[in-house]
Amino acid sequence: MTNSIYSCMKCGTCTGACPSGRVVAFRTRKIVEDHCNGEIDLGDESLWYCTTCYNCMERCPRHIDITDDILGLREQAYRAGKALSPHLKVLGYLHKTGHAVPINEKVADKRASLGLSRLPPTTHSYEDALEEVRRILEGEGVSGE
Repeated sequence: MTNSIYSCMKCGTCTGACPSGRVVAFRTRKIVEDHCNGEIDLGDESLWYCTTCYNCMERCPRHIDITDDILGLREQAYRAGKALSPHLKVLGYLHKTGHAVPINEKVADKRASLGLSRLPPTTHSYEDALEEVRRILEGEGVSGE
């Protein structure tokens, strides 16, 4: 982190800058405060509401790496078996296809209509790359199930 979360002055700029906070019960400042106080609940769903847009970090007057801190907490939550089901499904799909977002027939057709190859030049097109992605994920305990 550029500056420790312990330098937070609780101004709320991070929460005000957060697009998720306008839609769901996600309060960036509360996560920072709870982390500072050692009161983080790794089972709290709100850890997964961050979209990683980095608005909070860009606007923080203390230049705290808030998003990176949240990502670190998510990693701890994942390792503790507390990741949300939709996120686990994304990991499973990533393991299966090499993509977090499905490339289905509709997407392939749209790409073709734009003069692009039906599949993007990623793991869909390069089987060796997909195997490498799988090895990395499996090294972190992620399987295709």
